Amino acid sequence: MAQKKRVVISDPRAIRALAHPARQRVIDELYTGKVLTATECAELAGLTPSAMSYHLRALERWGIVERAEESADGRERPWRAVAASLMIASQSTGAGRLASQAIMRTSVDRLLEQFEDISGDDPWDDVSSLSRARLWLTHEEARRFGQELSDLVDRYRKGRTAASHPGGTRQVSTLLAVVPIGKPPEES
Repeated sequence: MAQKKRVVISDPRAIRALAHPARQRVIDELYTGKVLTATECAELAGLTPSAMSYHLRALERWGIVERAEESADGRERPWRAVAASLMIASQSTGAGRLASQAIMRTSVDRLLEQFEDISGDDPWDDVSSLSRARLWLTHEEARRFGQELSDLVDRYRKGRTAASHPGGTRQVSTLLAVVPIGKPPEES
């Protein structure tokens, strides 16, 4: 089955389904192109295989993950991402906003852990960076800026996955955020 380029989640109930830390940990791995069994996912998230199966089925209901082809002997039933990337697009409702914030908090915490895990003698340490800026943009410029950032990530993704990437490559974690701050202008 061909994968979609991106899954966009806007339903607050689906966003809530993503908010669980164990689900986010597994989504993080599956969306790198890995195909994992419920047992392997459980090990990543620190859960039992039966508890993880419950979480995977919940994610499947929202179109976030799907069953991959079974193993030759039919005993293993692996899971995979339904697309190359996942995007949360709604914060308009109270429930959607709270779930989105929980997802963001977990994502930022995971990124901080990844920075902390880099050894001082890692030859790739020189590419580690975090950049923050404040820009004055119109609503349309902010929308275009966010789309250009997303397009840039897609350009560098190049169809590479955990199972299929050239030698000499290494997985690099990114976090892009576009957040309007302060009050909206009167003419919005």
